[in-house]
Amino acid sequence: MAAQFGRRLRRGATTTAVAAAAVAALSASQAPAAPHPGDQAAAGATPPGDSAATGNSPYHTDLPPLNTPNKPGASVNLPVTGSAEAGIPASVLAAYKKAEQAVAGTDAACRLPWQLLAAIGKVESGQARGGKVDADGTTFSPILGPALNGQGFALIRDTDGGAYDGDSTHDRAVGPMQFIPSTWATWGQDGNGDGRKDPNNIYDATLAAGRYLCAGSRDLSLATDLDRAVLSYNHSTEYLRTVRSWFDYYNRGTHEVPDGTGVLPADTGTGAGAGTGTGTGTSSPSPTPPSTGATPPAASPPATPPATSPPATTPPPAKPTPPPTTPPPTTPPPATPSPAETFGSLENAGTGPLTATAGEAFAERVKVRARNMLGAPLARTPVTFTLVGETDTRFAGGKRTVTLTTGADGTVTAPALTAGERTGAFKVTAVAGTGKPRILTYTARVTARVADTVARTEDKALTAAPGAAFADRVEVRTTYKGTGVADTAVTATMITDAETPAENDRGPYFKDADGEPVRTLNLTTGADGLLTLPEIYADDTAGTYTLRLTTASGATLTVELKVEAPAA
Repeated sequence: MAAQFGRRLRRGATTTAVAAAAVAALSASQAPAAPHPGDQAAAGATPPGDSAATGNSPYHTDLPPLNTPNKPGASVNLPVTGSAEAGIPASVLAAYKKAEQAVAGTDAACRLPWQLLAAIGKVESGQARGGKVDADGTTFSPILGPALNGQGFALIRDTDGGAYDGDSTHDRAVGPMQFIPSTWATWGQDGNGDGRKDPNNIYDATLAAGRYLCAGSRDLSLATDLDRAVLSYNHSTEYLRTVRSWFDYYNRGTHEVPDGTGVLPADTGTGAGAGTGTGTGTSSPSPTPPSTGATPPAASPPATPPATSPPATTPPPAKPTPPPTTPPPTTPPPATPSPAETFGSLENAGTGPLTATAGEAFAERVKVRARNMLGAPLARTPVTFTLVGETDTRFAGGKRTVTLTTGADGTVTAPALTAGERTGAFKVTAVAGTGKPRILTYTARVTARVADTVARTEDKALTAAPGAAFADRVEVRTTYKGTGVADTAVTATMITDAETPAENDRGPYFKDADGEPVRTLNLTTGADGLLTLPEIYADDTAGTYTLRLTTASGATLTVELKVEAPAA
């Protein structure tokens, strides 16, 4: 791995020759791949193959200035704009912040900070060579790393036919975030909405880097997850330390500068960030000490030892040398699934209000949609639906919990719900994902049955002589869809007629507790919705009268009452 250079070289590289070799060894790198534990990535080591998004090619190791900027208002000794290194070109800074917002919209649990993208962008391309991008965010010339031909770098043979890197023999790192073509084929994004996925575009590249860093269930607000994400970009603890330094630097404060005016990397003329656009930097062998021109003296032959008599005893035979032990093979880290295969989010897919009357089926069913890290529908995702709270409502088959798998369109619908007799609110949850699952919660409610009908239990005519009581009592039943509804409030009123239902001041009447005539009573049904009205009396006026019974839900019944003198 390339030595650190610029303001501070790696410790020990103090001579002019070593410093020159360190600068010459730098070239473009490439970005993200499978997570890799930091304690397994030796500083400067390059694992074989395409195990990182950058292919673990060389990268820029400029370290931030020792005097880092403070946030505005934190110091009166620093200018408002901070140091020159704190300035990030306008389009590049906008791309980092836009990528942060886009990832937060589909994977808020990742908590991707744009300062991390800025740190990687600084290390990989010097903020796209100081912001040399056009109005759409595309670099004026390609930023290419060296050919990954196995000579000092990883060996990665061509995967794109030279479409991105112009090399049909080996892959090269491409663009502001230095993706190798094979990784870009999986993680490439359209960050600026032009319908293309271009690794040379700062908006496309930073969004791809953001989604790559958030692969799996990482939470980048946790130091361990952030370290794993950076190491997955390039398997080197030295790389991690450098990115971390810039990340801390940008977290202290930064500001926007015009495109094309950013600070260029110190290795101008070599490497991806130098601004050559060609990626022609190559690795140089370690320098050899310069020749002094002096010929070393020839070594004198050893003196011939004097003859000696053989020993009287034979020395013991030498102990056999044990065979060398072979260290156990290191288990390679598991491959990181592609973003198209990685669960990203769970959303409501059009579930309506969840309400039902006691004992009935809910008209609506919970429907959700799973999406991958790219925001596209994700099939074959297990989703667990659970009823939460005090309720006797159940899914079909009497279950409180059921797990189903999303279909090709990413959606899955929970089984139908049937309400029990317990009324009130409860919740339905939908959970998907492991490690850091996504949870949707729906409120459901069961309401009591409300009578929709009130009717007499028999059709017998009701008659009475003037001044006498009616021989038969009125019995009614309140029902909901044919089922009796207990505790239903019923109002019984003697009215003038059905068209003008005012209380009648003459004709049949009830008696109150004091025996006084009343023509309106408030009553309540008993078990199974049955209600027997109190005894009804007739006054001295003959005629046909109307008794009306109503419920709070609007169910109405009229009963005819006749007052007539008995036949002679």
